[in-house]
Amino acid sequence: MTIAYIAESAGVSVPTVSKVINGKSGVSAETRARVEELVNRHGYRKPSGSNRSNVVELVFRELTSMWAVEIIRGVERVAREHRVGVLVSEFGLHDASPSTWDDTVSRRPNCVLSVAQLSEAEREELRAKGIPFVVFDPTTELPDDVPFVGATNWSGGRAATRHLTDLGHRRIAMVSGPEDVLCCDARLDGYRSALRAAGLPVDPALVAHADLTVEDGRVAARALLAGAERPTAVFAANDLQALGVYQAARELGLRVPDDLSVVGFDDLPVVAWVDPPLTTVHQPLTEMAVAATELALALGRGEQAPRTGLEIATTLTVRNSTAPPAS
Repeated sequence: MTIAYIAESAGVSVPTVSKVINGKSGVSAETRARVEELVNRHGYRKPSGSNRSNVVELVFRELTSMWAVEIIRGVERVAREHRVGVLVSEFGLHDASPSTWDDTVSRRPNCVLSVAQLSEAEREELRAKGIPFVVFDPTTELPDDVPFVGATNWSGGRAATRHLTDLGHRRIAMVSGPEDVLCCDARLDGYRSALRAAGLPVDPALVAHADLTVEDGRVAARALLAGAERPTAVFAANDLQALGVYQAARELGLRVPDDLSVVGFDDLPVVAWVDPPLTTVHQPLTEMAVAATELALALGRGEQAPRTGLEIATTLTVRNSTAPPAS
């Protein structure tokens, strides 16, 4: 007897049956009674979790990003200590079929660490199968009962901008990320907070929203730098965008940092080797992955999480891409 059979018999979705079995709200009284009658009639019991495989499944929406290597490194470090395997999956971005996700659920891993944003239906399906999960660096607001590990994005954005105001910059632009991405919104709020603390106006004309890529960073920076009163510094929502700012500056004949200071966010290994080396906010991706894996394995052992959400501190790494503005 499976939860899918119960759902089909009741004429409802698997997540709806999962909510009934786990005593959650959001189901009408009539539907709840119908599902409970079928559960009792067929003697369905929630999986105990004892038949899960000794594997942590690390799920990405996209594996091509530079962040993936740092995250995998942290997951593997913890997995070796606990003598569990690591399986890396990619789904949802280029493949419209649900087969890859179905494979993940059917493998019944010890736990799932999702760098992808899990939908409500996917979360309920994991709960129905007795598979604990942790969301890594969530991009949207999560329900209070969803465990996650993230970074202090607001304070990171504030530290980056404060570094520029302390150097004497007064016209500071930001290439922010998409407006619907939680971490980008937090970094933008930190930028605004630092400007206010320095007694500077928050000028909407100095903020551009762009995807988190080199090319989109370049295009956004060119628009910001094309005005008559160009900014003397740019804070980018991630390192890839910051590299795009470098490209835009070169195209416009500007030197970094003599004519334009640039700050990024993430501290990917490559930015220490660009010319000039990039000042950036260090997002501890490996440490975040370590914490997320420890939490996921603890949940897999049936332990209660000490707290649902955990944010790992960011720090500013100052290199050669920032300097006082030219007089």
